[in-house]
Amino acid sequence: MTFHSYGDFLAAKRLADPATGLATLPDLPAFLFPHQCDIVAWALRRGRAAIFAGTGLGKTLMELVWSREVARHTAKPTLLLAPLAVGVQHEGEAARFGIDARVVHADGSSHETAISNYQKLDRFDLSAFGGIALDESSILKAYDGHYRTRLIESASRIPFRLAATATPAPNDFMELGNHAEFLGVMSYTDMLATFFVHDNSDTRVWRLKGHAQDEFWRWVASWAVMLRKPSDLGYPDDGYDLPPLRKHPHVVSTGINIGRGGQYSLFAVEARSMPERLAARRGSLAQRIERAVSITPADGAYVWWCNLNAESEGIVASIPGAVEVTGSHSDTEKERRIAAFGRGEIRVLVTKPSICGFGMNWQHCHRTGFVGLNDSFEQVFQAVRRFWRFGQTEPVDVDFIYADTEGAVMANLERKEREAEQMAEAMVRHMADLSAASIRGTVRERPSYDPRIGMALPAWGEFA
Repeated sequence: MTFHSYGDFLAAKRLADPATGLATLPDLPAFLFPHQCDIVAWALRRGRAAIFAGTGLGKTLMELVWSREVARHTAKPTLLLAPLAVGVQHEGEAARFGIDARVVHADGSSHETAISNYQKLDRFDLSAFGGIALDESSILKAYDGHYRTRLIESASRIPFRLAATATPAPNDFMELGNHAEFLGVMSYTDMLATFFVHDNSDTRVWRLKGHAQDEFWRWVASWAVMLRKPSDLGYPDDGYDLPPLRKHPHVVSTGINIGRGGQYSLFAVEARSMPERLAARRGSLAQRIERAVSITPADGAYVWWCNLNAESEGIVASIPGAVEVTGSHSDTEKERRIAAFGRGEIRVLVTKPSICGFGMNWQHCHRTGFVGLNDSFEQVFQAVRRFWRFGQTEPVDVDFIYADTEGAVMANLERKEREAEQMAEAMVRHMADLSAASIRGTVRERPSYDPRIGMALPAWGEFA
C-alpha cells in the first residue's frame, strides 16, 4: 500500500470501521418506537452493524425494516437467518406491519426478505443477496463453531450485514470478536492482539490491557449498539417494565448417603466433580420426574426444560396431553409442534434449552420449570427469557428441581447471574454515551490516534 502523506498513513491506522451504508436515508415507518427508528437508521448508515438489545426491545421489527430498506436500495433480496421455528414468528410479525418477508427453504424467493433458518444455509447462493441479517447472532459465539466459520466466509462479499442478539455474554470477548469478524470490522485474532494480553500460561485466557479499555469500548461502539432498556440510550422507558420474576427451588431427597470411598454419611453427600454431578443427576431421575409431574399446574400453558432424554420421556409419559420436542424430530415436525404451542394448541411443552431456548416469543405463557440443571447460566438465562421479556403482562414463575446430592447448583447459577448483571451494567456504562451519540447523530465519532511512544521517521517521500 502506498501513502502520499503521513496523514494518510495515520488515517489507515485508525481503529474505527468506516461506514459503508446509505448516504441518504429513506423515511422509516411510523410504527417504530423512537429508539427502534434511530437504531435502524444508524444501522443503515453503517451498512454493517450489530444490535445488542435486551429481549422484548423489538429486534425482530428492526431486523425486518432494515432488511426491507436494504433490499430496496440494492435491488436484491435480503436473507434473514434465524434459529429453527423462529422464522415463522418473524413472518407473522412482518405480515402485521405490511412488510414483504416470507419463510423460504431455498433460493428463488421473489420477496424483499427471504427468511430461513441456519440449518438451510447451504441451500442459498449468497451472491444473489444484497444483505444478510442474523437473528440470535450469538450463534457466532464459538470460535471454532461450524456455523461461525461458514457465515463469516460466505457473507464476506455481501455489502450489507446485520447481527442482532440480546446483550452478549458479559466479558465474553470471543463473542464480540466473532461479531466484529462477521461484520468485516476486524478479525478475531487482530482484536486480541490489539486490545488484550495473556494473564497466564493458558492461551485461552485473555484480559483487556489496562490502558486499552476505553479505546476498546470506543471501538466496539463504532460498529455495535448495546442496550438493555431504552433509557440506556437516553429514551424513555414507558411501556418497558418487566413483571416480577419468581423462582421456586425444589430439592428432592434421594436417600443416598454413601460418600467418597464408600463411607456412609449421616447426610446426603454433595457431588463435587463433574462425573459425580452427572451420576447424581441420573441417580435422582425418578424422584425429579415425580416432583415435576406433581407441581405441573392443571390448567394454563407450561414449559418443562430438560437436559436428559430420559427426563423428557418420563414427563411426557406421566402428564396427559404433554408434547415433546426432541433433537430426533425432523425440522418440519419441530416447527409444527413449536408453532402449535405458540398458538395455544399444546398446553404442556417438554423440550431442551438447546432446541427451543433461543428466539422464541412466548409471552402467552408465564409458568416454566427446569426438571434438571447443569452449570450453563446462559441456557437458563435464555430459556427464562422466552417468557420473562418486555410485553409479558403476568408475573413469571420458574420452578427449579434438583437433587440434594447435586451440590450447590442453584447457588452457582445465582452467583453467575449476579456476576453477569454486574458485567452487563459495566458494558452498558462504558458504551452508553458513545452509542447514544452515534445513534442519534449523523456522524459516527471515531477513536483518536494518540501515540505514546516516540518514533523515528524516515526521509520524507512515499510511504510504501
